Amino acid sequence: MAKNKYAYQGSEGTEKTARAAGRSLQISPKHAVEICREIRGMYLDDAKEYLEEVIQKKRAVPFRRHNKKVGHRRGLTGWPSGRYPVKAAGEVLHVLENAEANAEYRGMDSENLKIIHISSHRGYIIRGYIPRAFGRATPFNTPTTHLQVVLAEAEEST
Repeated sequence: MAKNKYAYQGSEGTEKTARAAGRSLQISPKHAVEICREIRGMYLDDAKEYLEEVIQKKRAVPFRRHNKKVGHRRGLTGWPSGRYPVKAAGEVLHVLENAEANAEYRGMDSENLKIIHISSHRGYIIRGYIPRAFGRATPFNTPTTHLQVVLAEAEEST
């Protein structure tokens, strides 16, 4: 089995980190990129609360890059266009919970965890076809996404 590498190249010995990854998730890579951009740098509890609000469609995710023909959403500050990517938010939340469990296993303070790295990359494409009239077929492919999360304890500011 191949060894998966993380995009985060932090110093392993000096700081205590916990990480988790989701491989070949059947979610949109574009939605995953926008969610990762929005929760990067947040505390873990704030990020989980944000994703739960996205799943309940109470809070929108601003679409900054992939925003052609995306409608404006109420409540977004500084950026008008956004959506509610429910499926992608659920998968990101699942990976965040896995990273939290890994942090607890390593003896880290779960109340003081911060997302220091989160990224998503395109995975392989699941090929599919839809039959059409006159013996033809149209490709109907399903994209997959790889997701990486690294958590660290935030420094206490006094």
